[in-house]
Amino acid sequence: VLHPTSTDFAFIRPFQQQPYICIAPASVWFTKQYPAQKWISFINQLPPNLVTHPIGAPGDHDLCDHIRTTATHTSVVNLAGKLSFLQSAALQKGALMNFVNDSAPMHFASAVNAPTTAVYCSTLPSFGFGPLSTVRFIVEKPEPLYCRPCGLHGHKACPEGHFRCALEIRDEQLLEVIRSMVISQ
Repeated sequence: VLHPTSTDFAFIRPFQQQPYICIAPASVWFTKQYPAQKWISFINQLPPNLVTHPIGAPGDHDLCDHIRTTATHTSVVNLAGKLSFLQSAALQKGALMNFVNDSAPMHFASAVNAPTTAVYCSTLPSFGFGPLSTVRFIVEKPEPLYCRPCGLHGHKACPEGHFRCALEIRDEQLLEVIRSMVISQ
């Protein structure tokens, strides 16, 4: 369990003025990282009143800024590298949903029991490293793939050269989570 302080919650309050989601698009491993163009396509289909906060470490800022500047959705606020670890967790706790790769931000969201949708590319949730939050969803390529999983922790590049495990995940799968949130609230 993580314990953001009242100072952490106060710091992120200005970013919580409208309904928002967080996305954590980066990963140390390329094959665990849902592609930027897929995040952009998803974001562009979100309701206009829903703010998207890309989050991550300082090294993730450029990726998140590419997503922000390339998306046509007007409510994308890049917070990668601007929040501490506990401030990011506090922001995730208040999000309508956190869309994350199979990476550290998934575990941060679980640690504060934040709603989480984990996107699995080359790895599998059956490895036992899935989201633990009360409200959680898994998004992955619906059909089996002969090469998936290609390893326990991912690779710097797709060993098969096609990266179908990520590229064949459909926007609709992520958007369905957004629709289910609206219905359940």
